[in-house]
Amino acid sequence: MDEFVKKRKGLSLGDTDKERRNNLIIIMLSALLIVVLVVFFVQRSDNQKMMQALNVEKESIQTELNTMMTHYDSIHTNNQALQTELVGAQTKVKDLLNEVEQVKKVSYDQIAQYRQEVTTLRNIMKNYIVQVDSLNRRNEKLVAENTQVKQDFAQSETKNQELVKEKEHLQEKVKMAEQLEATELVAIGINRRGKDAESARRAEQIRISFVLSKNVTAPRGDKIIYVRIQKPNQVLLQKATSDLFQFEDLKIPYSAKREITYEGNALPVNIFWDNEGAEFLAGEYTVDVFTDGNNIGTTKFLMKR
Repeated sequence: MDEFVKKRKGLSLGDTDKERRNNLIIIMLSALLIVVLVVFFVQRSDNQKMMQALNVEKESIQTELNTMMTHYDSIHTNNQALQTELVGAQTKVKDLLNEVEQVKKVSYDQIAQYRQEVTTLRNIMKNYIVQVDSLNRRNEKLVAENTQVKQDFAQSETKNQELVKEKEHLQEKVKMAEQLEATELVAIGINRRGKDAESARRAEQIRISFVLSKNVTAPRGDKIIYVRIQKPNQVLLQKATSDLFQFEDLKIPYSAKREITYEGNALPVNIFWDNEGAEFLAGEYTVDVFTDGNNIGTTKFLMKR
């Protein structure tokens, strides 16, 4: 039995003590190698998982930085100083993004540093967003107020224009109300004795008779009455080329004039044209009466042959 056991031991460790010791060392080294290999593969697996986690975190940081770049592109302000600061802040984000993208093998410490920088840059961006939003809202309010002011001003201008037109309309009414009128206007040829002469050969003068209407609103005082007498051939009877008076924007010739004093009551007026011995043309004559720059009456009369 002892001999069998010895044979079994001899088969497993060796026949001699030296062989058994060497074999035992080999077995122990093999076991240690197995343990080392197991530890190596476990650590390698853990390292791979950690690198994967770091790479995922790196990609997350890149995504956040790209999102921040997009946000900065959408932030606009008319404030030049603030816009310059925005450009500077966006440049920092871009620089950090380029740095992260260029790192091939990232470490935990780098990730921690990048994460801290991203947090800082995000807080800076949020602060700028608040500033720009506040500034834009204030600008919108100012624009709205400015628009309202312009609308109020436009309404005021419209109202003023309406008042001006109304005033002009009233002034026109007053002017029309003040305008005198030549009523009972009659023109006729007369002979040397002052008798009516319908014949052109017998008439030596033309008498224009009318009544200045009563008008309590018309200006009182001295007035000049102008008369224009147009012959049948459309030529104006006129003593001198210098006999002119103001009518609207022009100076026009007149045939005869008379100065009267008007006190607001109806006033009969006669004005004469002396043909100074010349024979009148037969036909229809036109007579216009003017005063205060207005045509206050028109009539026609016929001189027979």
